[in-house]
Amino acid sequence: MAIGVLIIGDEILSGRREDKHLPKAIALLKARGMRLAWARYCGDERERLIATLRDCFASGDTFFSFGGIGATPDDHTRQSAAAALGLPLALHSEAEAEIRARFGAETTPNRLEMGTYPEGARIIPNPYNRIPGFSVRNGHFVPGFPVMAWPMLEWVLDGELASLHHAEPYVESSMWVFDAQESQITMLMQTVQDQFGVTVFSLPNAHAPGGRRQIELGAKGEPAAVAEAMETLRTSLNALGFATEALAGA
Repeated sequence: MAIGVLIIGDEILSGRREDKHLPKAIALLKARGMRLAWARYCGDERERLIATLRDCFASGDTFFSFGGIGATPDDHTRQSAAAALGLPLALHSEAEAEIRARFGAETTPNRLEMGTYPEGARIIPNPYNRIPGFSVRNGHFVPGFPVMAWPMLEWVLDGELASLHHAEPYVESSMWVFDAQESQITMLMQTVQDQFGVTVFSLPNAHAPGGRRQIELGAKGEPAAVAEAMETLRTSLNALGFATEALAGA
């Protein structure tokens, strides 16, 4: 199952805030033997957000959406998710109970608005302030604040998505290749990729110490196939006269 993230907010696109969700999501997935397939950013313009969410739902991929689930005029995520799915918004009974428990006599219609989700949604508990997020279909929606969003993301990963932990054997391994140009090793990369059924990648380092040309060359996929592919790459490169050096942890 592919996993994506959608990060919402004009403040990210304008540079007023720096996105921290993408690297955190990658780290939390990696710790569970999972990986990110795609990431998207979208501002707070409702029609564009509806179209973006429609694409996300239609993909069939599991995705996490960060931001815009409050009840201020610039929060459009709950409404846009409902519109993207053609569903009405409804006050969720469990969300209402959480909000009332949080605010007591100070519960207002505006605060209850934060518990209205697309009909049929499931709540995501918020350990920070009890204002839940929600899941609907293949989407999981959490606030934009990291202190709330990240524990909620982990709750979904370790609950509904626990069966996906380490479900697919997968590793990445790489090494430095010195004094080579990508054009000189492209055919070898393709041959090894075809032979072992892995993905072979190259990342040139334009800022190598001393100005020496170097390329990070690696493979990713099933562990045994990656190990064979890397050994074949190493021996073939050495035979071509290119020095190689293993990367730490590779």
